[in-house]
Amino acid sequence: MLELSNIETFYGPVNAIKGISLIIEKNEIRTVLGANGSGKTTILRTISGLIKPEKGIIKFVGERIDGLRPDKIVQLGISHVPQGREIFPDLEVVENLKMGAFIRRDRSDLAKEFDLIYNYFPVLIERRKQRAGTLSGGEQQMLAIGRAILSKPKLLLLDEPSLGLSPKLVQEIFKVIRLINTEQSTGVLLVEQNARLALRTASYGYILETGRVVLDGTTSYLSENEDVREFYLGIKESSPKGYKRWKRKKKWR
Repeated sequence: MLELSNIETFYGPVNAIKGISLIIEKNEIRTVLGANGSGKTTILRTISGLIKPEKGIIKFVGERIDGLRPDKIVQLGISHVPQGREIFPDLEVVENLKMGAFIRRDRSDLAKEFDLIYNYFPVLIERRKQRAGTLSGGEQQMLAIGRAILSKPKLLLLDEPSLGLSPKLVQEIFKVIRLINTEQSTGVLLVEQNARLALRTASYGYILETGRVVLDGTTSYLSENEDVREFYLGIKESSPKGYKRWKRKKKWR
């Protein structure tokens, strides 16, 4: 469904992502893991058209999208829930949700889709006339995801959905993410600081280091990789005497 081929993106003179290639199949959840500054957010911003890549090709459902405006990319079926949510704080909850459907030509099923969002996030119906800026962090994250879903995306880009939330709220939001994937047949590209949760949620993952993919594979494979277990899951395992790991962090490049 989505294919990035040798993408390079810059912030001024800084090369933020360096030759990134990745794919997402239809109805799949994939995750991108890496330390702060490794380029995770830049990948999502490049896909959604907020930053233009200097090199490489991005295709979505067979159509080249690198260079398109963000609104055109949304119309094609990609919705981006950015880090920090970026809701409209002075608008009511229901007005924020309506903004998600703004680009849609077919609005005949909007009432049913609002009911779907309220079913996923019941607290939003209680807050629907409340100004979005007065919501809690978890409620704002629910609102941001609900707004994105109302554009009827084929692919949902999620940037750190657990950031700053309580463990209980994180579990609730990730349960809905899985439901959106299975019930709405929506693919998901997930950038997430909680590596354990990301690897449990996705089927495939990419590890980034300084703008490059240094390791990728199924999440079951990554969960058993010694370096991933040590550096991302906090599980340090002693190796047999004389055994030399072939993927030490300093050699991932």
